[in-house]
Amino acid sequence: MGEANAVEVRDNPEEKRYEAWLDGELAGFAAYIPADGMLVLPHTEVGDAHEGKGVGSALARHALDDIRARGLRVMPTCPFIASWMRRHPDYLDLAFNAPASRVSD
Repeated sequence: MGEANAVEVRDNPEEKRYEAWLDGELAGFAAYIPADGMLVLPHTEVGDAHEGKGVGSALARHALDDIRARGLRVMPTCPFIASWMRRHPDYLDLAFNAPASRVSD
C-alpha cells in the first residue's frame, strides 16, 4: 500500500506537467515550461494524503529520465527538483549549465 513502485508517472503536455498517479488518484505533479533546448521545472507539488509515499521522487526521476531521452537539458528552479538532483548526481549532467561531456581525446 502506497509503495513507490505503485506510482505511475506520465507526461500531460496539455497541462505542461508530469503527473503522478497513485491508486487511480492524482497524487502530485511537476510543472514544466518548454524553453530553447530545455525544460524549466519551476514547481513540484504532492498532495498531503500522498506525502512520504515516494511520489516526489518518482516525479523527479521520471521527468529527468524523459528529459534525457528527449535530448534536452533542465533548469530546475523548483527547490525540490534541484535538491533531488544534488542527491542523485548521475542526473547533474542534465542541468542547463552543466559542462558538456567530453569524448576521449
